[in-house]
Amino acid sequence: MSIKTLICIVGPTGIGKTALSIAFAKAYNTSILSSDSRQFYKEMTIGTAVPEKEELEAAPHHFIQNRSIHDAYSVGDFEREVTQLLPELFHKNKLLIMVGGSALYEKAVTHGLDDLPEVPSEVLQSITAEFEQHGLPWLQEMVKQVDPVFYAQTDVQNPRRLLRALSVYNATGKRLSSLQTGTPRQRDFNVIKVGLYAERPALYERINQRVDRMVEIGLAEEAKRLYPYRHLKALQTVGYQEFFGEFDGLHNRAESIRLVKRNTRRFAKRQLTWYRKDKDVHWFHYQTCHTEIIRQVSGLLME
Repeated sequence: MSIKTLICIVGPTGIGKTALSIAFAKAYNTSILSSDSRQFYKEMTIGTAVPEKEELEAAPHHFIQNRSIHDAYSVGDFEREVTQLLPELFHKNKLLIMVGGSALYEKAVTHGLDDLPEVPSEVLQSITAEFEQHGLPWLQEMVKQVDPVFYAQTDVQNPRRLLRALSVYNATGKRLSSLQTGTPRQRDFNVIKVGLYAERPALYERINQRVDRMVEIGLAEEAKRLYPYRHLKALQTVGYQEFFGEFDGLHNRAESIRLVKRNTRRFAKRQLTWYRKDKDVHWFHYQTCHTEIIRQVSGLLME
């Protein structure tokens, strides 16, 4: 193969992306890059569904538990680090695999990010202080007022994105939605996107079973260890926040587990909404044999 190609495996959480990525890596004797924004952190293992030891040993992996939750790390940092590493990896193999459920991180590598203005730290700190005082409903309403287009397109349960939109507006007077042009950056490699899907009842059952398995192997105990750091950005995520509520005395263990399942299902729904808008994804049912998916993708490589 003479053309550098990045195969991106996408789809909702719990669908089987990790197993498929390893099948591809074995078939092409190549490396895997993780674009899962939660698997970057070495202190988070169970709740982020980090690949098992045997899976990690089956192929070279990059961007798995390579940072600390105490490190500041953004999607821009990820884009920069990946694009710096790719030439070295492509020198070894013209085909690489990237896998993860964080759509924005995948887009940063394949499409590039818009150049957005820097927000003075005092602006962000001021808005963050108000958010901490008034809560998420206040933040949602503020963003809805100043940038209704962004509000309609984003995950309004994610305070980080809302804080970003409001801070950009307060600092520049410009709506974040107007600054996101979506103009792709030129990349020197081809991209093939492979998506896995399931019928909603099957997907939700897989998610419920995976959460049960996480609890069995110690998710609550992992959350307890991380509880003192619950204010950190890396821990503002499904799978931990629900247990933090339990530790704060807001509900019991059964409710924590129910909330993790519910919020994970909601997250999967948002993932599917994002990916279904991407016309470049080649979709396969999650029960399709890996060898068949690889065979069909290999045909795309020959085109």
